[in-house]
Amino acid sequence: MRDLKRSFERAGFGNVRTVLASGNVVFDAGAASEAALERKAMSCMQAELGRSFSTIIRKVDVLRALLATDPYEPFGVSPKAKRVVTFFRVPPRGAAMLPIESDGARVLCLVGREVFTAYVPSEKGPVFMTLIEKAFGAEVTTRTWATLEKCVVA
Repeated sequence: MRDLKRSFERAGFGNVRTVLASGNVVFDAGAASEAALERKAMSCMQAELGRSFSTIIRKVDVLRALLATDPYEPFGVSPKAKRVVTFFRVPPRGAAMLPIESDGARVLCLVGREVFTAYVPSEKGPVFMTLIEKAFGAEVTTRTWATLEKCVVA
C-alpha cells in the first residue's frame, strides 16, 4: 500500500491516503471527470508499480450520500449478514431480474451504478461474487459497507 500511495502522490494527486490493504485509495483531485481520474490512476500505477489495476472512482460526497441511505432495509437483511456494494463505471444494461439468491447470498437491487448485496459468510466462499459476475459481468469493483465507511472518514 505504501508503493500504491507513492504512485498516486507522484502523479500529482493530493492528500493521498490508503484504506485497508485492498487497494482503496482516497485522494484530492481537481474537477476532472471520474473517467479522466480513472485513466490517470491506472496510468500512474502502471508507471510506478509496473502493473495497473482496474479502477472505478467515486467522489467521497457520493459515498457519503450512499451511506446515508439504507438500501438493505426493504429486504429484511439479517444483522449477521455482510453488506456489500458493487460499483460499475456506467449503469449496467440488460441486467438480471433482482433480487437473485444462492447459498445465503442475495443480490438485492440496482440503484444507478451500484448493486447492493448481502450474504452470510460460509464455507462455500464468495458466492455473492459469482452471482454478481453472472448477472453483470466482471468489470466491477466490490466493497463492504464497512470499507466504504472507512473510506469516507480517511
